[in-house]
Amino acid sequence: MNERTNSLETRENRLKRLRMRSMRRGIKEMDILLSAFADANLDSMDEARIDLYDRLLHENDQDLYQWVTGQVAAPDPFAELIHDIAQTYQ
Repeated sequence: MNERTNSLETRENRLKRLRMRSMRRGIKEMDILLSAFADANLDSMDEARIDLYDRLLHENDQDLYQWVTGQVAAPDPFAELIHDIAQTYQ
């Protein structure tokens, strides 16, 4: 788990928290994209991928939106994950 996550947090609680953070972003478009991605993928993700998604959710919504829509290239650690998120609606 990353430093932002309580080490006593169960996987079930962590996934619930990530789903909630995915749908309460501030930008409606990101709420829709991230909540759909989370619903479709979180349960099957391994811990490393969940850690990466957790880190991604700490990024600025404007940046996330530009990455997902391809306006700006996503930084290396997030590039594959952003690609997968963008594919959710395609």
